[in-house]
Amino acid sequence: MEENKIVVMNEEERAMFFENFNNSLHRLGRFLLVSGIVILSCIPFIIGMIYGVSPDMTAFLAGYAKVAVVYIPVSLVEFLVYAPMLGAGGSYISFITGNVTNMKIPVAMNAKEIAGTEVGTPENEIISTLSTATSAIVTTLVIVVGVILLVPLQPVLQNPVLLPAFNNVVPALFGALGLKYFAKSPQIAVGPLVFMTLLCTIVPSLIKETSVLMVPCGALALLIGFILFKKDKL
Repeated sequence: MEENKIVVMNEEERAMFFENFNNSLHRLGRFLLVSGIVILSCIPFIIGMIYGVSPDMTAFLAGYAKVAVVYIPVSLVEFLVYAPMLGAGGSYISFITGNVTNMKIPVAMNAKEIAGTEVGTPENEIISTLSTATSAIVTTLVIVVGVILLVPLQPVLQNPVLLPAFNNVVPALFGALGLKYFAKSPQIAVGPLVFMTLLCTIVPSLIKETSVLMVPCGALALLIGFILFKKDKL
């Protein structure tokens, strides 16, 4: 019986392995992203063809334009912010499966902390890919179980005593995850946190516009970080 052998690669071999790994990720990721966009775009038109109905294209384009004006810039900003944190593999998985902010980002960042890897390194790329893939699989399994148990658990889910807790699961999740990062850089976190708290208190309707508020909040954090960096306080 052969003994297990540990293969040690030099820097050149590691660089070549990582390059091949990244190239395979990009090929597969691009194919799946394009396939997902095509499938999601075609479903409404296919349903319309089956049932012999179609929307008023003028009204559709007018409605689409109103949404696109907001979400196209937001999606570009999210890509620029999330891609460096998730890496190539993690980004493809996250943008295909969704739940980027409330699932994939926390999972990738926690895996990075546990493994002790640095953003931009091959090790972090692999850790991010594995963690986001695991998150996607677990999320899918939980959804399957939830769908199966939806009817039996309906009395519990609609219980007026528990309903407020279910409505605040996401804020509670973000608060618990954010505290760790706020504690690391309080001088950067305090400004955006106070600003957004005051803004949402004055204009409560903005609480639901998380994606839109992320842009000015992120810009403010970057500005504070840049000023502190220039003053050698970071």
